[in-house]
Amino acid sequence: MNRISQAFQNKKAFIPFLTCGDPDLETTEQLVCAMAEAGADLIELGIPFSDPTAEGPVIMAANDRALAHGTTTDKIFAMVRRIRKTISIPLLFMTYANVVFSYGTERFIKTAAEIGIDGLILPDVPFEEKEEFLGCCKQYGLCLISMIAPTSNERIEKIAKEAEGFLYCVSSLGVTGVRSQITTDLNAMIKSVRAVNPQIPCAIGFGIATTEQARQMAGYADGVIVGSAIVRKIGELSKDAVQPVAEYVRQMKEAANLPS
Repeated sequence: MNRISQAFQNKKAFIPFLTCGDPDLETTEQLVCAMAEAGADLIELGIPFSDPTAEGPVIMAANDRALAHGTTTDKIFAMVRRIRKTISIPLLFMTYANVVFSYGTERFIKTAAEIGIDGLILPDVPFEEKEEFLGCCKQYGLCLISMIAPTSNERIEKIAKEAEGFLYCVSSLGVTGVRSQITTDLNAMIKSVRAVNPQIPCAIGFGIATTEQARQMAGYADGVIVGSAIVRKIGELSKDAVQPVAEYVRQMKEAANLPS
């Protein structure tokens, strides 16, 4: 059993996201360690990119700040090496195809695996085009995480059959960002997945910010993903965000695991 599978064992996984290098890599390192200590089961590390098409204004601004501070892929790799000395939970990179291409696809994936990254999410790579990354990920033991959205419709079954690690279920149309209400029929989406691949864990992301939403989404799925709400806190509090974010993670993890 790999580390990602273990993150979903006998509990609802809470999966926070942050943008590496916002406000700086030293604070990112502190945040990752604090979130793991607060109960995060798996952490998504965003590698900043100048044109993050899936992101709303909050994460887009974090990307801009991180790049302006000189954050590079190599510096993020070095940070993960340090983190891996003390943190054993699964870590994923979430970034864009151009970041991987510009670094060199095999070089990027090989290095990510060597430093202890467990998986890769590329939101701008359609399922039908994943093959150019999949072979390399399999060679070096990285899970290439697939995403399904409310518009996936008949593609859900095909994507679910081939999913590995876990399936990222996008709760709402559009870009990332906090939403006051999530109206997608997520129950039906996840039932479609489980009909063809009952073993693959499903984690819901996009728009989740409150403990009430976390508890509601955990009623449908095996995990809850939160990005924009955390990135917003970091944007507001900068280097002072570590303890408030850790407390938020603790509360959200607890809410996700309360009985429905």
